Amino acid sequence: MTSAPGVPFLKGHGTENDFVIIPDPDGVLDLSPQAVARLCDRRAGIGADGVLRVVRAAAHPEARSMAEDAEWFMDYRNSDGSVAEMCGNGARVFARYLERAGLAEPGDVAIATRAGVRRVHIAKNGGDITIGMGTAELPDARNGADADAQYGADGEITVHAAGHTWPARKVGMGNPHAVAFVADLTDAGRLLDAPEVSPATAYPDGVNVEFVVAKGPRHVALRVHERGAGETRSCGTGACAVMVAAARRDGLDPREDGAPVTYAVEVPGGRLEITERADGEIEMTGPAVIVAEGRIDPALLS
Repeated sequence: MTSAPGVPFLKGHGTENDFVIIPDPDGVLDLSPQAVARLCDRRAGIGADGVLRVVRAAAHPEARSMAEDAEWFMDYRNSDGSVAEMCGNGARVFARYLERAGLAEPGDVAIATRAGVRRVHIAKNGGDITIGMGTAELPDARNGADADAQYGADGEITVHAAGHTWPARKVGMGNPHAVAFVADLTDAGRLLDAPEVSPATAYPDGVNVEFVVAKGPRHVALRVHERGAGETRSCGTGACAVMVAAARRDGLDPREDGAPVTYAVEVPGGRLEITERADGEIEMTGPAVIVAEGRIDPALLS
């Protein structure tokens, strides 16, 4: 790191889902939504799908309750400046930064996120990183009193894009997902704008939408539109949501069958391996790479 003035940063990616990493151990930076959006601008800023601020859990009001279990908090922001609960690819890149900075060793480390503490395993010699993503939420509101609010009067969530409509499965992975199985990934169009999801009441805080095709036994591919970021090259929580939706579609449920299930999930930026264990815990394994570091002109953050 140079001695030039400015705020230190690094740039990294996980299967080409890219992030600006800002070390702020004592939580002193006032990182506004506007500053995040400027940082993530691919023409006028550094360019990224989101920002990972590295803060000690004890120094952040949203993470202090987790400080006994995890020293570091991943303060994740989408590229439009909005706050997000969790980012799986971001968590792997966050862990890679901790290793690079000498704040964590290869092996097991805990990271605090807005979706709770996540357990991470860093392989030796720069190998893949595995992160425990928690369990999937598969609400079955269709049998409840709020079925119309959650699913609509016809009992379904639907996704609309590029003149097409598909039924979708609601999956929670710390953040919300709508998973639609399609005949061809190009059917979703350019995904410059967020796909329409109905009923809107099913996702009051917005939603990540995944379009999925089968590639073979326990092998799927996806495209994703992330809320607050647009179409991205990869989405870790989205890949986990897709794996769970694909397994259920294939009649597999490890929590009932007692046997773990692993799917290969192709994203535009690479390949992830997703396992759902018999206890319902989902593990994601994939690469994480730091590609650059430098200093940010303070004017960009003001």
